[in-house]
Amino acid sequence: MEENKKIYYERGTEELKLQNMIAHKLVQEYNYSSPDEIDKKIEIINELFGKVGINPSIEHNFHCDLGYNIHVGDNFYAGYNCTILDMAEVKIGNNCMIGPNVGLYTAGHSIEPKDRNKSGYAIPIHIGNDVWIGGSSVVLAGVSIGDNSVVAAGSVVTKDVPANTVVAGNPAKVIKSIS
Repeated sequence: MEENKKIYYERGTEELKLQNMIAHKLVQEYNYSSPDEIDKKIEIINELFGKVGINPSIEHNFHCDLGYNIHVGDNFYAGYNCTILDMAEVKIGNNCMIGPNVGLYTAGHSIEPKDRNKSGYAIPIHIGNDVWIGGSSVVLAGVSIGDNSVVAAGSVVTKDVPANTVVAGNPAKVIKSIS
């Protein structure tokens, strides 16, 4: 995944700042929409995200960096307080469910202290079809999660998850195969 690593500057270019501001305004509009304004919310998500399948559903208090790097398939669901740091692409397949308080973080910073706060990197996250990510889990930069997999609640996913498996823990480890 290192070849997909993108470097960005924390204070950002003027273009990046503008794109971030546009996303934040759309996110704010989304979060302050009435729960019964379903068509309006879907319209906002279609404007914000890079690609949206049919029947998306995202609960209140959603947050992202840019929005246009997020690509979701059909029947996407995200629970309350979902945060997607999309400085790089986040691709999510069909029929995926994300529990409450989940973070998908493409962004990171150097472990070296010198100038750590001045720049960062971003590596794409890819989530297959029919994946369930349990509440309060975190998926870190560069991770791919295979089709039909489950991430147990409270897990921290630091490495790729094979298809048809259940992972749990910090760091997440395979605990079961799904037939």
